[in-house]
Amino acid sequence: MRPARALLFVSATLAAAACGARTGLLVPLPQEAGVDAADDVADGGSEPDAAEEPDVTEEPDATDGDAPEEDALQFPDAPNACPDGGSTLIYVITEQNVLMGFSPPTASFTTIGTIRCPAGPGDMPFSMAVDRAGVAYVVFSSSVLNSPTNGRIYRVSTLNAACQATTFVPGTFGFPQLFGMGYSANDPDAGDAGETLYLAGDRNSNQGGPAPARLAALDTKTFSLQPVGLVTPTISEAELTGTGAAQLFAFYPASGGIGGTAAIGQIDKATAALLSSVTLPQIDIANGWAFAFWGGDFYTFTAPDGADTIVQRYRPSDGTVVQVATTPGLVVVGAGVSTCAPQM
Repeated sequence: MRPARALLFVSATLAAAACGARTGLLVPLPQEAGVDAADDVADGGSEPDAAEEPDVTEEPDATDGDAPEEDALQFPDAPNACPDGGSTLIYVITEQNVLMGFSPPTASFTTIGTIRCPAGPGDMPFSMAVDRAGVAYVVFSSSVLNSPTNGRIYRVSTLNAACQATTFVPGTFGFPQLFGMGYSANDPDAGDAGETLYLAGDRNSNQGGPAPARLAALDTKTFSLQPVGLVTPTISEAELTGTGAAQLFAFYPASGGIGGTAAIGQIDKATAALLSSVTLPQIDIANGWAFAFWGGDFYTFTAPDGADTIVQRYRPSDGTVVQVATTPGLVVVGAGVSTCAPQM
């Protein structure tokens, strides 16, 4: 997602069904965490206890007569190899560096801690993704033009918010330094075939307007980048989330600029083609945004007023958009969830 980048990017890697769900990251952070990291982490972790539920305001079910004209998003069945997938959380990071867990079934937040990454002065979180082992990857943006720390990725524990630097080099192959992120399972029909982290980048700093989004895959063992191509038709300012059914989705301004009406589209991971999309006029994608897929629904985090984040649930099965929670005084700029999360 976006740290209030004059409107920013937020990521989210999310949900689905394909692995032995890890509900927390062991301490210290593993040195080798990535596509198959779940195999190296012991089972038996548990999510933090849920905090008090925030005020939950239900919006009237929308999209009755205003169904978008675009193609409907498709969600094929996927095997669930994660018996404890329902206990997974959506993890979010705020521009204030606060890491929290969000439980979709209860619409409640739990504060995990404040991350203290070795970032530069004026740097703040920009987007986030979470792998099956409970390891979060957070990209930071810098308010300083041409800062060498702009676009650096840090590894964060979802258990205690501990943070460490990675060897990722921003700008490799000319790829934009700032990007949304999301994990997607590799093959839902091949058992535990692993997952891949995808990036959607379109700018090199918070100054200047965005360019057309470009898609790439990142190996979080070697931090080598594999460009895929330009997303076509063109989108920009995109956040990503994936599923255990090997799908990849983007959350972005429908107008092509910063802010305004939101849209969600499905991206072909091999070609970067935008396969289908839906416009959501009920969601104002301004200032900071992120999203994640969990249990057949998308959860969007947006801050139209720049001061508080609104959490809304978009349900593709009936087209409804409902507000389920808020984060008073905190602006969420990144979200991520394991691809072991429920698919339906």
